[in-house]
Amino acid sequence: MKNRRQPGRLAAVALKSLRDGWHADGGNLYLHVRGTSRAWVFRYVGEDGRRKNMGLGPVHAVGLADARKAAGLLREQLRHPVSPVDPLVARQMHRQETTLAARRRMTFKACAEAYIEAHRAEWKSEKHVQQWENTLDVYAYPVLGDLIVEQVDEALVLKVLLPIWKEKTETAKRLRGRIETVLDWATFNKYRVGENPARWKGHLEHSLAKPSKVTQVVHHPALTYTEIGNFMTDLRTREGIGPRALEFLILTAARSGEVRGAVWAEMDLEEKIWTVPAERMKMQREHRVALSDAAVALLKSLPRLDDCDFVFPGAKPKRPMSDMTLTAVLRRMDRGDITAHGFRSTFRDWAAEATNYPHELAEMALAHAVGNKVEAAYRRGDMLGKRLSMMNAWANYAMKPGA
Repeated sequence: MKNRRQPGRLAAVALKSLRDGWHADGGNLYLHVRGTSRAWVFRYVGEDGRRKNMGLGPVHAVGLADARKAAGLLREQLRHPVSPVDPLVARQMHRQETTLAARRRMTFKACAEAYIEAHRAEWKSEKHVQQWENTLDVYAYPVLGDLIVEQVDEALVLKVLLPIWKEKTETAKRLRGRIETVLDWATFNKYRVGENPARWKGHLEHSLAKPSKVTQVVHHPALTYTEIGNFMTDLRTREGIGPRALEFLILTAARSGEVRGAVWAEMDLEEKIWTVPAERMKMQREHRVALSDAAVALLKSLPRLDDCDFVFPGAKPKRPMSDMTLTAVLRRMDRGDITAHGFRSTFRDWAAEATNYPHELAEMALAHAVGNKVEAAYRRGDMLGKRLSMMNAWANYAMKPGA
């Protein structure tokens, strides 16, 4: 009869027929059977006197001979004459070292790509994702991309930012924030430790000039409100969906993206309200646009395509209008000196200089943030009627030749 402590009690051909329970092969090696599960376990008593179980893998992956070989190596660790090793402790240390080694190999680019992928769904548009990817690809990756993220320090961050801080201040400011965010993500995921070298407050603000001091805000080129009448007269002679979209943009003082993404379900022509959902608004908050009589008439004149929900459909089926369409309309009118977005400034200047409408009313029409009291009144709906009056006045002014 074989010694119970020596391996070799189990036969390979009988492994599949064993019932539930612990089956000893000898030499600390056991086969644990539970239902359809059959796994090798090395059982031993640790230095604290407690029994420990160390899994060696399932039978279908680890054969009997390999399991005995693994158990033999573990027995040697336990019985080492100079420095005995607890197998479970050794395994845990090995896993920690493997994890640390992997973290030490994590590059800044890999961290940035992982962060973008993790947050892609919560960002409001694919364009926002592209802005992240483009600025990092053009400016950050040539310096930081292949570096282990733990190696990124203040000197390297400044090496990225300094060449563009004065010439492209707005881009550099956003880039700094994106680098800071990536490094924060890396720290949270334990790919690096310590302070964030890209942080502004109390850190880079001492190495870089304040953005407001090195650049002037560049406003979108806009038409003066005194020219709007003649411009609209010309625009209304132009045929096509592009000119109609631009005309609607002017009448509503809306942003280009809001107009191009508008769908018929957002339009209530009876109540004269266009409700833009939060996900398409810059402030991420639902916005109600008061539609003037002229805007409603324009909408009623547009054809509705059976297979397209967009008010201003693009060239491709079931797709919104391209962001270049409105620019192309302006160029065909020989007005490449202005932008579609600039008409919001035209409306704002008209309201401030040619009318007695309150400042807050125009700000609401533009979906800008306003004071709490006024905003509360807006939510109750009483400001919507006043805004409708203002938008009718704006339409009457804008559509009058020579205004």
